[in-house]
Amino acid sequence: MTELTIDDTGWLQTVEVMQSPNCDARPDNSEIKLIVIHGISLPPAEFGGGYIQQFFCNRLDVGAHEYFSSICELLVSAHCLIERDGNMVQFVSFLDRAWHAGDSNWHGEQGCNDFSVGIELEGTDDLSYTDQQYLALNSLISSLLARYPGIDAESLCGHSDISPGRKTDPGPAFDWQKLSRFLQGID
Repeated sequence: MTELTIDDTGWLQTVEVMQSPNCDARPDNSEIKLIVIHGISLPPAEFGGGYIQQFFCNRLDVGAHEYFSSICELLVSAHCLIERDGNMVQFVSFLDRAWHAGDSNWHGEQGCNDFSVGIELEGTDDLSYTDQQYLALNSLISSLLARYPGIDAESLCGHSDISPGRKTDPGPAFDWQKLSRFLQGID
């Protein structure tokens, strides 16, 4: 994947943009200092179809699958989604608060949406993520580290780490060691 550039307004310059209404301003004086990795598939364990994009933009077709009626009222988003083929979509400026973490705690600090970037990977807890996703994720994380000095190499976690007992993603199928090797330029 080519190097990603984040402009002064918090948008990536070379990826698809679908602006989600499910965001708001970060609190004053909040510093971006955490990256939260999520996993999502809609319907569960199915890929493609554009349903995640519809969901984050409040346009989910509830008639397309019976599961959708149980989530259609939720107002959620992430800053970015990385699909199975490595394609990336940005929904919220990194300078704004995406609604991805919910009730969460990181190192004693509540409300992780205030200071984090949420990255969704199209996948499930128990199915391996693709090499294309790791490559795209590596590129995105590298760009975020370069742009936002509050984030450091130790500021990566899964949704399950900040919402234990409530969330399980990105799940045991996510290879943290592989991501670490990518970030170190080993793979």
